[in-house]
Amino acid sequence: MLSATMQPESFLSRVAVIILTYNEAPNIRRTLAALSAFPEVIILDSGSTDETLAIAAQFPNVRVQVRSFDQHAAQWNYALKQCGVAREWILALDADYVLSPALVNEIAALKGNEGGAPIAGYRASFRYFVHGHMLRGTLYPPSVVLYRRASAIYIQEGHTQRLVLPGRVATLSNPMFHDDRKPLVRWLASQHKYAELEAAHLLGKERDQRRWLDRIRLMALPAPPLVFFYALLWKRCILDGWPGWFYALQRTYAEVLLALGILDRRLRSQSRDGAS
Repeated sequence: MLSATMQPESFLSRVAVIILTYNEAPNIRRTLAALSAFPEVIILDSGSTDETLAIAAQFPNVRVQVRSFDQHAAQWNYALKQCGVAREWILALDADYVLSPALVNEIAALKGNEGGAPIAGYRASFRYFVHGHMLRGTLYPPSVVLYRRASAIYIQEGHTQRLVLPGRVATLSNPMFHDDRKPLVRWLASQHKYAELEAAHLLGKERDQRRWLDRIRLMALPAPPLVFFYALLWKRCILDGWPGWFYALQRTYAEVLLALGILDRRLRSQSRDGAS
């Protein structure tokens, strides 16, 4: 097995890590500690007022740039194009993503052309943690986290960004850990903003562009109970005790906010039409 310590021929020497941050003091130390084998870690911060940047300064492979936040896609595109990144590959992380030693070793052993053809990126699945407890399942989808910088661009989609990456995408064997330790009040505030953006995005989609999940969410009422039972029973979070219940309730709350946002926009539109 390869050591997590970077070797001269290691794939890690071809990778720049990018992390977006805003008041991530509860998470950033664990995230950065797992990245010690990577030669270059760039934090693009949105003006943190907590200890995020003081913690980042303790890691010699980390450099920080600051940009006021407007949209997720714009922030990521700025990081790719304006932060002086020259390495061929990007490992794009949220501040609450933690790499296991096994995943670092796997990335170190990559070639970028497994299977004989060039690879544009690698996707990872996720294991979700609640207050340090790893859940049996998650609704968090696999995501392309490692990719060639030259051909990548982000577009805004709803409340978040979507990576546009032409070319072949392979799958990493080891999962990424999602382990957010920020206070619940931060999560609640974010969900209110995300629900507004996501409702506008779903209602603005053309009918033929809507996925089956979009259509269920636009029905408003079915989505929250479906998500609750899907997380609790199908994903087996009920077996994780209170952390599992916490996660199921979190996901249900997010869907309730989205359903309310969709209904609110429809009712306000009907009210305007009726008054005209």
